[in-house]
Amino acid sequence: MLLAFDAHYTADGSRLAAAVFTDWPDSEATEIRIWESGPAAPYQPGEFYKRELPLILRALEDFDLSTLEAIIIDGYVYLDDQGRPGLGGHLYEELNSNIPVVGVAKSYFRDNNAEAVLRGQSSKPLYVTALGLSAGAAALHVREMAGAYRMPDILAAVDRATKA
Repeated sequence: MLLAFDAHYTADGSRLAAAVFTDWPDSEATEIRIWESGPAAPYQPGEFYKRELPLILRALEDFDLSTLEAIIIDGYVYLDDQGRPGLGGHLYEELNSNIPVVGVAKSYFRDNNAEAVLRGQSSKPLYVTALGLSAGAAALHVREMAGAYRMPDILAAVDRATKA
């Protein structure tokens, strides 16, 4: 089982969505789950994880983690080439480094050695970082995900679910 998480924040609350799917090239999620909660912690540059990590950890209580192959997050696993943890790095630590975490970011974050992945006809890459598997393997998985556009179909669906 693979899980892809994304979140959306408003002044009134937070919404986390997870796409559940079986294999990287799947064209659709087998299920999309939603969790709603109160307002998130205020945004602090370089500490984005403080907003989203509690939501993801709460959602993971609803899954059998022993069946989990990897978790995909919207963002970075590490923030620089020294390995300073981002959301995905903090998640990986919380999971005792037992479940690979793949970060897929839409924008470049300075001083980061993320793998740039071009998909579809887009000339703008996605930036892939990972812990628990190599960045190259993670980038290959993201490249092979279904969809004709820059954003893989399942990741686009989970993003839409956060805003529905």
